[in-house]
Amino acid sequence: MLAERRQSRRPSRLGTPAGTADKPDYPLADDAGFPGLLHRVWRTATAAPDLASAVDTLLTLGGHVPADVQLRALGTAEEVALRAVTGRSWRSGGPCPPPPAAGPRPAFVGEIGLTASGRIAVRVPSQGPLAKELPLVGGVLRMPWSARALSEYRRGMTDATERFAASVADCRRWLDGVGPQRRDELLGELERAARRTAPFVLYHRDRQYTNFRDRNTLTGKTLWPGHPDCALSSLRGLSLDLWSDDDVTVVVCLVLLVRSAGYARIEEANGTQLTLDHVAHLLEETRRRYNRVPAEPPVPPAASTRVRELYDLAGALGERRPGLAGRVQLYREIHGVLMHKIERIAAPLSGAGDRTERGLCARLGERLALDGGTFEELAADLAAAPDRLARPHAGFGTGLESLVCATVSEAARAFGADFAMSRGTRSLPRLVRALRARDWAEITEWDITAFYCCVVPGPEARLLFGDSAERLADTAWAISSRMQYNSWHFIAGNLPRTPEVEARDYFVPPTIPDVAFHSDQHHHGHVAAKVRFSIRSPQPVRVLGRAFNGFVDLRLLRCEGRPFDEQDLLAAHRASAFVARAVGLAADLVADGADIEVTAFDSRWHWRTVAGAGEAPRAARGERG
Repeated sequence: MLAERRQSRRPSRLGTPAGTADKPDYPLADDAGFPGLLHRVWRTATAAPDLASAVDTLLTLGGHVPADVQLRALGTAEEVALRAVTGRSWRSGGPCPPPPAAGPRPAFVGEIGLTASGRIAVRVPSQGPLAKELPLVGGVLRMPWSARALSEYRRGMTDATERFAASVADCRRWLDGVGPQRRDELLGELERAARRTAPFVLYHRDRQYTNFRDRNTLTGKTLWPGHPDCALSSLRGLSLDLWSDDDVTVVVCLVLLVRSAGYARIEEANGTQLTLDHVAHLLEETRRRYNRVPAEPPVPPAASTRVRELYDLAGALGERRPGLAGRVQLYREIHGVLMHKIERIAAPLSGAGDRTERGLCARLGERLALDGGTFEELAADLAAAPDRLARPHAGFGTGLESLVCATVSEAARAFGADFAMSRGTRSLPRLVRALRARDWAEITEWDITAFYCCVVPGPEARLLFGDSAERLADTAWAISSRMQYNSWHFIAGNLPRTPEVEARDYFVPPTIPDVAFHSDQHHHGHVAAKVRFSIRSPQPVRVLGRAFNGFVDLRLLRCEGRPFDEQDLLAAHRASAFVARAVGLAADLVADGADIEVTAFDSRWHWRTVAGAGEAPRAARGERG
């Protein structure tokens, strides 16, 4: 067993010792992903015919993100300056009429640049050259100021400074009012949010708050809970009058975000400034979306941007959100370049989405011998005779494995995906035994091999990877391994918070689907697998009465071409619900004594199905690994 574990599980290296390759099989370029994008954006901006076009290129990072996100990432002085010179501001809901051009003799010549983190930098009066203060992608563009722009900047800074001072005082009053014990409780919950939430990067003035790589300032992958460098941990037990203005504001803003929708709401502020104004804007946009869904009474707006009113609004949104689930489909739109997420409410399934579902169901009905034109009808037919999930089918040891593979394979074709996949746990009997024994510690000790992910490339995917079946199989297996990790990473989030569970690394499991754009930027695996556009549809499964959120999912990836849209997401979410229903039925069978194990979808399975049964790994052909 130990010798087997020391062997490579990469399909093209089966039978060779792990970690013995002289160099990576598929090296990435030095500027692959985000660095390369930023350099392309800067070249485009410098070639723009005028300043307005260059600013638009920088704000959208060449059309990869909404300009609103970048506008809300600007610090106070930069925000006021950009509005004074170009008329661009997130507060106005669109471009304002810009002041007159500076003319041949500007009153001041500033600069605009692009930082290595993807943010716009603006040089304002009394500030030194940007290149001496910030890591810039290229040089700078000169930004001439008119006398009128300077005058507007002075007025704007006066207003902004007063507004900021008032908001800090308001945050201090609110934190003082809750008392020391409640402040420490809030800090503890925010520390947990940072530890149990996907990566986020937030700003307050010039300070960065992140649980993501590099210079972490919050508990996460680098800083352990209670670490003295964590901006939240360091405040525990500290007298409020010793808190900085930045920390006072950030803590209150994070409290408001979490109160409105749980930890995931933090990611909707990704890449932006954390201020009361920005949080008020996010909550108000959310309130308007929620109020478009018929309900009585509508959520009233906050009377002001004072903490007390925003706290009440956040609470009302948090109470309204669960009730929306039965009437509409919530999902998140993800802009991968800045990891920014936006909660959306989907329109009903119609048109292309309905056609996709019916075409997919027709093919699945034929492959699985099920009757029905929709996923609900297929699931109902399956529920009428669930025993078939425990019997061999179509070359698989169980009907469950056959159903998963068929759904993934047909989804890849139906959605025009370059890869489709679905993940889950290999041994339902093992999970049932642990649940009956309430042995939470055992579940936390499982490694990623206790989970599976079936990955099937689309018909043309091989062409995207050098027309190499070997490389395609390796890529499919790398994706599968990462998805196994995701199952491992989520399962503990469904268990009671015992010491063993809380000692384990895990994220709060996802509960709503998402559609992502340009995700081939930061995550090394996404860059290598060219994961540009994707749909993720997590689903809950009940096992012995306990709900496991994010227990299974269906994911669709496109490496190029058209992004997925809302109708694609709705149809995919119905397909993943079908898989979840099958897994739930299998779990019920296991609870009654059936033995259903998933033994397929390992590296050898991906080699045979992706590279082709007629080929063999290098080790089997006598070649060196």
